[in-house]
Amino acid sequence: MRVRNQVPLPLAGGVRGGASHASPTARARHALPRPLPRAGGEVIAALLLCISPAFAQPVTPPAHYANVQLADPAKEASARALMETLRCLVCQGQSIADSDADMAADMRALVRERIELGEKPASIRDWLIARYGDYVTYDPPLSGLTWPLWLAPILLLGIGGWIARSSFRRRTR
Repeated sequence: MRVRNQVPLPLAGGVRGGASHASPTARARHALPRPLPRAGGEVIAALLLCISPAFAQPVTPPAHYANVQLADPAKEASARALMETLRCLVCQGQSIADSDADMAADMRALVRERIELGEKPASIRDWLIARYGDYVTYDPPLSGLTWPLWLAPILLLGIGGWIARSSFRRRTR
């Protein structure tokens, strides 16, 4: 590949493969490095993209009751039992009692505050289901939307039993 404004070096004495007796300026011009491509806005955009997650960290402290137990052990036990049955919406595999997510901390604080005020765990659970949907619980109620969740294990067991039975019948023949 040839770079613009580059002059080919003359051959020494017109003989191919001979020693180069080109002038020093011709050799110096040939030895110049290629100019680097300009990298203006792309580099700055890439750097900003790399450091942007640092600005996404929350600056507000966690709620008071997020990591502090209630003074009354009976109320704390009631709150803990309720928190074990509620799913963290961020982690999706942990209860809000076990999760370290900020949203789980807010939900723990909310549960503890409401139990401290004397509200029953069933009403807190109903309020959370109304706000976040049935997914917030580990045992969603049977309804028009959740019937596949309840029916799928029974169907899969039936299909598995039918496959096993037909497989065993083939082997005995």
